[in-house]
Amino acid sequence: MITFDTAEQLAAALRRAAAAHGRHEEELGHADEGWPEWYAAFMLREPGPVDSAGAADRR
Repeated sequence: MITFDTAEQLAAALRRAAAAHGRHEEELGHADEGWPEWYAAFMLREPGPVDSAGAADRR
C-alpha cells in the first residue's frame, strides 16, 4: 500500500498524475470521460513519496 506522510507528498503525487493525464488526453485528442478510473490506476502505480533528489521512497 502506498502511503504519504505529508500533504505536500500527496500533492506532489497528484501533480505528477495531472501532468501524466494531460499527456494522455493529448494522445486521445479529447477529454477523457474515464478520468476517475485513469487517476485511480495511476495512483496505484505511483511509487509513493519522492525525496528532494527525485528518488522514490519504497515502503
